[in-house]
Amino acid sequence: MSRPTLKSPRPARRTALFVLLVAVLIALYLHPPQPVFTPESMAEIARTAIVHSASVNGTAQTTIDSVVQQLRSKYPAHVLKDPQWVFNNAGGAMGSMLVLHISLVEYVIIFGTAVGTTGHTGRFMADDWFTMLVGEQWAASPGSLEREVFKAGDQHLLPRGSCKHYLMKPDSWALEYARGNILSMLPFGFADSLTSTFDFVTVWKTVVIAAKGVITQLLTQMGA
Repeated sequence: MSRPTLKSPRPARRTALFVLLVAVLIALYLHPPQPVFTPESMAEIARTAIVHSASVNGTAQTTIDSVVQQLRSKYPAHVLKDPQWVFNNAGGAMGSMLVLHISLVEYVIIFGTAVGTTGHTGRFMADDWFTMLVGEQWAASPGSLEREVFKAGDQHLLPRGSCKHYLMKPDSWALEYARGNILSMLPFGFADSLTSTFDFVTVWKTVVIAAKGVITQLLTQMGA
């Protein structure tokens, strides 16, 4: 007696994934993601945090905590509930980042280093604002014979399509806000890890954080 042939579940899965992809594309067309933050609000939040930390003789952690609290208060639906620190290797530089918000059109992170780092900023299809919280960032464009210096409270804009050599001194932390084509920034963000450090644990953690953030914001902006 012949046994019944079991049908492979793969075609059904592929159909479901295709339907899901089409639904997402339609949703993006009907509800294109809109920017939530502004560079001006980032500067205001950063400077308020710096003043607060100085008033209580605080540390870098005090300043960062104040930034996160202000963002949660001002943008309650747009800050990840349980942000996690991860390493970031990009452009030859290494630091730590705390992803607070990420969508298809913008991201907000805390980025910095306890030991110092230097490298290439990357050249993106997005504007990138660095507002220093603690320490110093140095930067120079091609042909510059003098460095630019950005201290706590200063905001450094890297316009889309441009790049610089940058350095962050030890114990330097910044509130970074990027707006534009965020997907175009991902290859730069992963290249060093995939070709040099081979830190696939960090790559996986970063992918999970990014996917969670993007999906959450899509649902939020569609009113789910």
